[in-house]
Amino acid sequence: MADSGEGRRVCGMPEKAQLHVAMLALQFGYAGFHVVSRLALNMGISKLVFPVYRNIIALCLLVPFAYFLEKKDRPRLTLNFVVQFFFLALCGITANQGFYLLGLDNTSPTFASAIQNSVPAITFAMAAALRIEKVRLDRRDGVAKVLGTLACVAGASVITLYKGPTIFGPSSSSGDKQLMLAGPVELAAGVGEMKNWTLGCVYLIGHCLSWSGWLVLQAPVLKKYPARLSVTSYTCFFGVIQFIIIAAFMERDADAWKFHSGSELFTILYAGFIASGVAFAVQIWCIDRGGPVFVAVYQPVQTLVVAIMASLTLGEKFYLGGIIGAVLIIIGLYLVLWGKSEERARIARDAAAVVMPSAAAEAPAARSATSKQLTQPLLLPTSTENNV
Repeated sequence: MADSGEGRRVCGMPEKAQLHVAMLALQFGYAGFHVVSRLALNMGISKLVFPVYRNIIALCLLVPFAYFLEKKDRPRLTLNFVVQFFFLALCGITANQGFYLLGLDNTSPTFASAIQNSVPAITFAMAAALRIEKVRLDRRDGVAKVLGTLACVAGASVITLYKGPTIFGPSSSSGDKQLMLAGPVELAAGVGEMKNWTLGCVYLIGHCLSWSGWLVLQAPVLKKYPARLSVTSYTCFFGVIQFIIIAAFMERDADAWKFHSGSELFTILYAGFIASGVAFAVQIWCIDRGGPVFVAVYQPVQTLVVAIMASLTLGEKFYLGGIIGAVLIIIGLYLVLWGKSEERARIARDAAAVVMPSAAAEAPAARSATSKQLTQPLLLPTSTENNV
């Protein structure tokens, strides 16, 4: 009973501490995915083959859990649901991952992670445009959400349009060493030369728009089909089909489907198992125990971890425009999250205020009914008197 306020304990650790450890591990896992994806592109893995293998692995992980855990909750599959899952896959898997890899190929893991912080604000803007989310500019929470969205848009615009001078980069000796060891593919992709930075940022904005659109479109689907794991599995299945069809037309080189080294195999396994399988399970548990706001607040930690990892492993440079844009996006993220938190608290207070007067009005009647029950005889009147 002493631990009831702290939740369940694992190895003596209260649940609140478990949540923080899990979220930190999740951010490290996602940060590693950004770096591993860039390494995969540096090694020459096809931008179409990589997501095919990644989603096949994720699908193999998700299907058993979805089948056994949601047997009773899963509605019957109809043609209408199939069409909805297809479009969810087109938005949340194919466009989302495709734009991400194209953007990452032209920019860097740090800026890819930084722009992703704008997803909550973009999602709010889409939901408001579709009248799913209400905006009240006469309240602090409404103003905070609008200002947060504008800050995220401004940050993404700065990253896209202004690269600026180098603020931090690898030393000249380590840079020369990297140039000597890197091959032509690694040199072009790893250092970021011969790439279109602006186009890469536009691709990453497309990635965030697709991700946000997937989140918005997923909400009405889950109301009719509440089995979340099954929805994700079906979405992943159609995503695999779509990527295979696109790759069949655009990736004609059969050699692109082969693994040429253990490093290539590792990057694909990491993306499938860690970034799509384990990370999804951990995130679902954290959302269930800590709430979506708690999970989203940790998102900027990922950007910091990516920056450190990319600097150590890829010799990545930090530009002034990227740092300014990342700061604006993170400020916008927290404004939107604060606004959502304030809105929930206000709704809870309003609901409590409505319940309390009605409960107070019902209390005298309940006391009167109780007193009557206590003074009533144990034997009921005769049937004749009861029918009158």
